[in-house]
Amino acid sequence: MDTTRPGNVWDSMICLCVSFLKVCNCCGRYSAIKKYLIIAVVCFVYLFFTVHVNHTSTRQDKRPDPWTSNGVYSQKPRKTYQDPTEGELNESLSPTRSNVVYITLKSKRHKPAIIRSTVRPKLRRKKVKVRAQSGTQEKAKNDTNIVYKQLGNSELDGSNGDYSSIRIYSERAPPWFSVDDITAMRFLADSKITHIDEVAPPGFSSFILFKSATNHTDDADACRKCCGIVRKPLDMSEVFAFHLDRVLGLNRTLPAVSRRFHSLGDGQPCPVVLWDPSLSPANQPSERLSWGSYQTSLKHKCWHRGIIPKPEWRCTSIHHHEWSKLVVFDFLLQIYERLDKNCCGFKPRPEDTCVELGHHEECTDKDSIELTHIIHRRHDPHHLVFFYNKGYFDRDEDNLDFRLLDGIKELPDQSVSVLRSQRLREKLLQSLFLDQQYWDSQGGRQGIEKLIDVIERRAKVLLTYINAHGIQVVPMNS
Repeated sequence: MDTTRPGNVWDSMICLCVSFLKVCNCCGRYSAIKKYLIIAVVCFVYLFFTVHVNHTSTRQDKRPDPWTSNGVYSQKPRKTYQDPTEGELNESLSPTRSNVVYITLKSKRHKPAIIRSTVRPKLRRKKVKVRAQSGTQEKAKNDTNIVYKQLGNSELDGSNGDYSSIRIYSERAPPWFSVDDITAMRFLADSKITHIDEVAPPGFSSFILFKSATNHTDDADACRKCCGIVRKPLDMSEVFAFHLDRVLGLNRTLPAVSRRFHSLGDGQPCPVVLWDPSLSPANQPSERLSWGSYQTSLKHKCWHRGIIPKPEWRCTSIHHHEWSKLVVFDFLLQIYERLDKNCCGFKPRPEDTCVELGHHEECTDKDSIELTHIIHRRHDPHHLVFFYNKGYFDRDEDNLDFRLLDGIKELPDQSVSVLRSQRLREKLLQSLFLDQQYWDSQGGRQGIEKLIDVIERRAKVLLTYINAHGIQVVPMNS
């Protein structure tokens, strides 16, 4: 009997049932033991028969169907051409057997689409060397206002009028920026430049000053809100310092952005700082401010609560709270040129300026060391302006300059609250994102995060110092 076909299987099962009933009728005349023995034999035969049929049917299903060449079960007639999408359609069908194999054809891989405005073509411009308009290098050193050769706008500043590198996608800028800050940032980043000068205002070392098309004078004192100082590419931390100053609520730095000059620095991005002609050194030659006199002024809290300082207090025109704001700023960025120009409070590297100039050897008489870059505005002598804000991010926590904190008994509550709020990273990311040129020059978000890591670690050190030394955190409104 062929039990491999479904019809024959059912016929055999019916016959087996009829035979089982006849056996049961005939078992009435046998004893109980024989009766149970006969029933057990019949059950064993039935069980063996059922397992054999199922096993035979399974073997038949596993054999490849001659109608398909890939082993996929199909009820369709044989085809001479197979649709390449047939495998994809089978994926959506529910299987009728547990041993059916489904094949999914991989779709052709396409190159990722270039989203508009995410990739800009490289600017390939001819590099133009800036040369003095007249005279030799010796004459250039003696001249305090050297007008460089005037170039076309596109060659001089590399600006692109189609878009601004200051990007603000929301309805308003972050709250720590004023309207004047945003205006100054857009001017520094996008303004057209007529020419570049090297100037040396009284009390300042010479620096490069660019002038926009709105300026019609060569006088640096008359260059208000239309000129910018071009720093070296290595001083890019000036831009970070500006954003950190605003996030901490200090508001003592001049606006700074990153800008690319094809006529300067081999086309590398340079920090550009807004120039203010009202700036003036607070420590004039007639009243030099040394470390010793600075510490004495901290003890007497010069100009605090409107008290006029006495001559023996050796005070300058700077208000007492301004030094506390300066210390927070300089410690986080490890700016030593103002309060510790001789690098007496840490171990300097051979390439540091204090070592190159031999100032580090003069730390034996610390009280006589002169403070530098102490700047204010002529019409506002009580408040500092943070000028020359070159920070150092490559200094480890075990080599920080704690000399900057000497004599400080109070710190501004607004700045300390930002450090304690665990939102310093969030605010700095949101702030620095505005300056696309700086953001890209530091390696995007990954590079910016590394810089913020350094500031966060130093902030933890500063907070520990505040708790350990009992530093008071007080309001210091302007």
